[in-house]
Amino acid sequence: MTPGRWMKASVTMIEPNDHFCSDCAVRGIAVCASLDPAELGEFEHLGRRVHFGAGETVFSEEDITTSFYNLLEGVMRLYKLLPDGRRQIVGFALPGDFLGMNLSGRHNFSADAIGAVTVCQFAKTAFGRFMEDRPHLLKRINELAIRELSQARDHMVLLGRRSADEKVATFLLGWRERLVPLKGSSNTVPLPMSRQDIADYLGLTIETVSRTFTKLERHGAIEIIHGGISLRDPARIEALAAA
Repeated sequence: MTPGRWMKASVTMIEPNDHFCSDCAVRGIAVCASLDPAELGEFEHLGRRVHFGAGETVFSEEDITTSFYNLLEGVMRLYKLLPDGRRQIVGFALPGDFLGMNLSGRHNFSADAIGAVTVCQFAKTAFGRFMEDRPHLLKRINELAIRELSQARDHMVLLGRRSADEKVATFLLGWRERLVPLKGSSNTVPLPMSRQDIADYLGLTIETVSRTFTKLERHGAIEIIHGGISLRDPARIEALAAA
């Protein structure tokens, strides 16, 4: 595997700035949730809606940070490339997630689109000026940063000394929980990412992930369906995740 294997060309579509923040489907869970209607009127002029196709790169690791991104639609994979070209997925972004803010001034991971995605892109400098005299917006950003840190810690534990069954079960339950604000509670869990993506997130091989899914289905814990899985025995999956 060569270091360039995961690099994607990026051809984006930029939508004219004629949308309104008040009509945004994820406003209630996004970074702008803390803004009042008057502030939204100013805020919407800071951003532009950008569309990325499946596999396109939204931003790359080590690039200088010039923009922040609020994910509106779709799912993104967040990953780092190891020196030998292997890929470690560090997370998956969902609508409402705010990406790009960091202390180093450079992106510390890359972000690719899984399927088509739409983001609201903000120039870093303009966003910083807007945030300066709005402590409630800064508080909201801090809340999102704390959530991201918690997810990163959970991922570190997940990569530790756990069996493949336990890792897959924990991933399925964690992903289902993250989807609740968007889709409500359900035992049907859509999986837009590939088996390879899941393997690179869990520190497993794609063969191990596929065998584990098959094993859990054979034991009646899950059912593999088109585009995802159905939890047939949630209690069994929860027991594995808690092991």
